[in-house]
Amino acid sequence: MPSLASNYANMNGSTQMHAALQQNQLHHRHMWIITGPAGCGKSSVAEYLAKELSIPYIEGDDYHTAAAKQKMGRGIPLDDVDRWDWLIKLREAAVARLSPSASSAVKDHTGVVVTCSALRRRYRDVIRVAAYEHHNVAVHFVYLRADEEMLMKRVRMRQGHYMKSAMVHSQMEVLEEPDGTEQTMDVLEVDCSPALPQVQRNVVAKVRETLADDV
Repeated sequence: MPSLASNYANMNGSTQMHAALQQNQLHHRHMWIITGPAGCGKSSVAEYLAKELSIPYIEGDDYHTAAAKQKMGRGIPLDDVDRWDWLIKLREAAVARLSPSASSAVKDHTGVVVTCSALRRRYRDVIRVAAYEHHNVAVHFVYLRADEEMLMKRVRMRQGHYMKSAMVHSQMEVLEEPDGTEQTMDVLEVDCSPALPQVQRNVVAKVRETLADDV
C-alpha cells in the first residue's frame, strides 16, 4: 500500500496551480471540511453550518472502521495506514453528496459539510485531490484552533464517545497547523475558545465571506 507521504509528496509544489484552479472556475461546488483535534467542536459546528446553508452534512467518524475506533478507544493513535482508506472514502463520499442548497443568503450554490480532523498537511492534501479530479469542486478547510488544556477539559465531559481524553495529547503532538501558504490557499482559521454559539456564528460569517468572493 503506498504511503500518504510518497503519494502526495509532490502536492506541496502545486499550491499555485491549486489556487489558480479555484480562482478561475466560477460557481464552485463547495466542500467545507471542519478540522481540528478532538474536543474542538467539529461536529457541533458542522451541523450548524450545514443547517445554515441548507446543504448535506457528513460525520467523518462514521467512516472509520470498527477496528480503528477500537484502537482509538484504547488510546492508540492511528497511523498513516489506518487513515489512508478512511481519507479516500471520506473524500469520495463528500463529492457524492454535493447537492444544490435550498436557500442561501449569498447566492445559489452547491456544497457539503464534512468533519475530518485532518491533523497533518498530507492528510489535507488527500482531501484536496477532489478539486483536481472533479469539475468546479472547491475544497475549504475550517480549522478550529484551541489549546490542549481546553480540549482535554471538553473531551472529559463527553459521555459514551470512543475518543478518550488521552488521545488529545497524541493528536496535539502530531498536529501540523495550517501555515500561511495553506491559509492563503484554502484554510479558514477560527478560534474555538469562545462559547459554542459564538464559534458557530463566527464560522458561518467566514464561510459566507468566502462564498461572496466566489462570483
